[in-house]
Formats: sequence, C-alpha cells, structure tokens
Amino acid sequence: MTHYFDAVVIGAGAAGLFCAATAGQRGLKVLVIDHSEKVAEKIRISGGGRCNFTNRDVSPANFLSDNPHFCRSALAGYTPQDFIALLQKHGVPFHEKHEEKGKGQLFCDRSAEDVINLLLAECAAGQVERWQPSSVKKVAYSGINNAGGPTNTGASSYQIDTDRGVVETPQIIIATGGLSIPKIGATDFGYRIAQQFGLRLVEPRAALVPLTFDGDAWLPFAQLAGLALPVQIETGAPDATPKQRKKATVFAEDLLFTHKGLSGPAVLQISSFWREGHSLRINLAPGQDLPASLLRAKASSKKLIANELASVVPSRLADAWASTDAALQRPICDATDKALTHLAERLADWQILPNGSEGYKKAEVTAGGVDTRDLSSQTMESKQPGLYFIGEVVDVTGWLGGYNFQWAWASGFACGNALSVR
Repeated sequence: MTHYFDAVVIGAGAAGLFCAATAGQRGLKVLVIDHSEKVAEKIRISGGGRCNFTNRDVSPANFLSDNPHFCRSALAGYTPQDFIALLQKHGVPFHEKHEEKGKGQLFCDRSAEDVINLLLAECAAGQVERWQPSSVKKVAYSGINNAGGPTNTGASSYQIDTDRGVVETPQIIIATGGLSIPKIGATDFGYRIAQQFGLRLVEPRAALVPLTFDGDAWLPFAQLAGLALPVQIETGAPDATPKQRKKATVFAEDLLFTHKGLSGPAVLQISSFWREGHSLRINLAPGQDLPASLLRAKASSKKLIANELASVVPSRLADAWASTDAALQRPICDATDKALTHLAERLADWQILPNGSEGYKKAEVTAGGVDTRDLSSQTMESKQPGLYFIGEVVDVTGWLGGYNFQWAWASGFACGNALSVR
C-alpha cells in the first residue's frame, strides 16, 4: 500500500517536530518518521533535564559555519521572542540562568518534557501524523508523480520505503541531526541522503565536547577531578601571529577538571573552535594582577609558594601546580622576582595541547554537516528539488547556551513556511 503526504519529515527532534507543526497548521498533510520509539530525546536530556530552549540574545555571531552568514535569514524570521511567546501561550513556566551575567540562557522551570509536550500539541493542532518507531529503508526520486494519489500534480515525487509501507511525497525534510550521542539514536542518515543526491558535506566533528590530554602529561592534574574555577580560554594555530590572536574568540566561563582532561562550559565552548594540533591558552586567574600579588607576598610572608598562590587560585590547583616544578616548592620569600613573575605569566597563559576529545558519545552537538552552499538560506531547500535539510544536520553550529535549539526552531519554521501543497 502506498501512502500519500504533502510533506514527510524524517526525524522527530526539535527541528523536525517544529517544522512539521508549522507546515501542518498551514494546511499541509504531513508525516513525521523516526526510528526511535521516543520523540526528541535530545530535548529530554538537555540542560540537566530542564532544556536550555533558547537564549534571549541571538545573532549570527553565536554560530559556526563555513558560511557564517547563512543562518541570518532564518534567525531573523523566527526569534527567541517568538518561541518565548509560544511557551507563554502553552503556559510553560521558565527562568533565565546567569541573568546577573547577562548570558540570557532560558530554561524550563519544571522539566524538558514541557517543551516536548508543547511540540506534540502543536503537531496535533496541525493534524500531523507520526510513525514511531519506523525505519526508512530507501529513498528514491522519480522526478514526476504519476501514482494517482493526493499529491498527483505533476510535481517532483519521492518514494520512501519504510517498514510500514511505501510513502510518496513531493517534499522530504531531513531533520535527523548529527552523530552526537549515539546511545539515544544518532546516526549518519542525513549525511547519507545528502550524498545520495549529490550534495556536499563539511566534514562532521564532535563539538561542545570535553577535551582530553596525554595520560603522563595529565597525571599531576588528574587529581584535580571535580575542581571548577572561572577562566578565560581561547585556541588557535601554533603559529598564530599576535594580530590573529587578537581576533581569536575568547570565552570567559567556568572550567572543570576531569580524570581525562578538561570540561565545563569554558572547554565545551572552545571545543567547537579547537582543531587537532592546536593548543589551548587558559588564564587561570582572570581579573587578577598575579605578578603584583606574588611580589607583595614575597616581601611579607614566609609561607610556601603554593600556600600564597592559594589566595588567588583554588588551593588544590596551587598545590598541583607547585608539584610540577621543584623551584616552586619553597617559601615565597626565597624565590627570585624573575621566578615569581614567570609563575604569574604561566598561570595567566597556561598553554596545553589536547590529544583529542571524548567524541560523539559526550558531544552535545555535531559541527559541520550538509554544506550550506547547496541550500537556500530562506527555505532550507537543497539544490535537489523538494529535498530540505534543517537543524543540526546542516553546517550551522551554535555556541553553548540555547543557541542550537534556536537554530532548530528558526530553520524548522523557515522550512515549514516554505513548503507547499503541490
């Protein structure tokens, strides 16, 4: 039996459900297919279970892409304020985290389930049909729809072979996400479909992910697992010029030591920019005049250097740092000015080389994806007629802090409004 729909969305995540709801409420007959039994698992686990669903302050500058201007149109067409209004319409309570720092991160008061229920309610309002779990075995393009179904308008037609039968439609929306967190169902399906139809890919990579370090080099710091502190962090090519460094993206966030390396918001943010062979540069005491503090202590104290250092950085870090150099294991009054100045410089510009990341199993998102040169920034339609890509599968990756969900809403909304009954 062949089923006919005006549009088929493959992927029941944030972007897919929002796109389906938008199109359904415009009168299109829409089907959502997903291989997982549950919808929107990434929403469910995000933000510690409370879903950081957007950020009050969103601009293209908060996104990475080989084409950084691609996201501009969609983001302008559906703003954080638009999604906030939708939450208010559904009576979903929310709050802003880090309001005192002006970070604009918005979370559900109760649970991420509130956002999932909102999306399902919006889909129901658009009479969207959903097949879950259902596997897609094959996608084929026939060029002209001659099957005699409701979509028989002479338009392009796709045949989707599923475990529930064949589906025919003039429009397919790929919203299957990236490779991040395979245990909740992430696959490369979207990339394979793009390649099947001759679209280019920007090489996918794990992003918003903890970074790891060589075991022996990391040994003195592994004992700090669980320690967090505010830092400034950046990354760049080993041969970066001072001018290039001045333009580098710098994040002021909390860093977290782990047994394997570094995590926390600071490292998750910078991981999206990091490339293999590039070092991290970390200021472990931002806002502190370390040389002045240490030289003052030298003039008036007989404490060990590590003990005095503990007045400006956590004591566990001070002890670990001093343990790496015999010259630091002495009273501060016995240290030379040059040695203390050098110590201050190293703490303010700690340069370390990651040997990798914890990979897709811990990455919050996948950077790279379907090349935006092959997509319309207004509609998300690809160069292949009737084939659309939205959300994480596209080469648009947001910073940590609600930006990736806003891209899901914005790209889904742009696509949902561009779809037509053919």
